[in-house]
Amino acid sequence: MAGILTLSALGASLSVDAFAAALGKGAANRNVRWWDAARVGMVFGLFEALTPAIGWLLGYLVNDWIADWDHWVAFVLLAIVGGHMVRQSLSVDAAEAAEAAPMEARPNYWRLSLTAIATSIDAAAVGITLALMEVNLWVACLIIGGITAVVATGGVILGQRVGPYLGRYAGIVGGLVLFAIGGSILVQHLSA
Repeated sequence: MAGILTLSALGASLSVDAFAAALGKGAANRNVRWWDAARVGMVFGLFEALTPAIGWLLGYLVNDWIADWDHWVAFVLLAIVGGHMVRQSLSVDAAEAAEAAPMEARPNYWRLSLTAIATSIDAAAVGITLALMEVNLWVACLIIGGITAVVATGGVILGQRVGPYLGRYAGIVGGLVLFAIGGSILVQHLSA
């Protein structure tokens, strides 16, 4: 059975995409409070915890389909969300409204959830592996989700700190980061 350190390392590696996406979200928002950042972290952590369980449960039924299409699904979701962030940042009115409004007044949990799903699709494949490793699935999901929540919360807070240096281009940078994550996932799977 895999130990806590192994599962923690797995959680840290799976949280890298969530960190990058949260960094972009924090950079695009000037008035991020700790609780707002924690809510974003919790959404990323929740999806990162759920997808290994879903992968574990569905892996036996749709293993070939997941392996063949997961990278395309992640790429398309990240491209849609990233494209929306870039388009919204290029709109002068939206950029001015984002600077003036606190983050709590404008969280879009639908878009945040899509981003969290897209960045956690790789964890579904990990769920299949967890079943083969005889790991306690619930402990693994709690560790992976908890680490991702902490890392994503830190990403939002750090993004807020670098956001003023990026100005209104922070949303563009965040959107491009999501494109890059999606492209990286796609290239990794296609070249494997």
